Amino acid sequence: MSTNVFVRRTPTEVFDFLADARNLALWSSGVSSVEPGYVEPGVDAVYRYRFPGRRRSHRLVCADFEPGRRIAFRGQRMWGPLGTQVPFYGFDLLPHADGTMVRLSVTSSLSAALVLLAPLVAMAWRRDLPADGLKFRDLLGEGRAAAESLAAATAGGAETAAPAPAEEADVPAATPMRASSAPTGFDYAH
Repeated sequence: MSTNVFVRRTPTEVFDFLADARNLALWSSGVSSVEPGYVEPGVDAVYRYRFPGRRRSHRLVCADFEPGRRIAFRGQRMWGPLGTQVPFYGFDLLPHADGTMVRLSVTSSLSAALVLLAPLVAMAWRRDLPADGLKFRDLLGEGRAAAESLAAATAGGAETAAPAPAEEADVPAATPMRASSAPTGFDYAH
């Protein structure tokens, strides 16, 4: 699944925000928390995170790192009674007019009986990813108030910090999802 969102910040600013995986928990419904310790961003950087609904933490590894252009994280294989799931979160950045167009994508690789639930997983991401994109855009917002809100949120005050309102008339909304199956039927990122 993927969606596009326009952010009124430079590709470098957006990339720097995304390169710190701890920020994912501020806006992504696919990440409930990331351990607070600092990790040097880059390929193979390893974070510990909690996937929603899971009690224990899992590894989240930076799988792709092209400063100002692309970053991706692969979650650890999660086992359950019906099979396994491996989440992959990708972010492509394109310089655009007064900011950056960001393509947010999520792929869930499923195995065993979870394969039968692939339409439900896709439905959940079709519902959640556009909302995540808007939350991301609002968090990165524009102007001093948004920068102060972002600083407060990344400093641990995410519960009390309110993002600055975005100018709805000038900023394009998140685009609708595009979904298609790969030859195996489970790659929903394209």
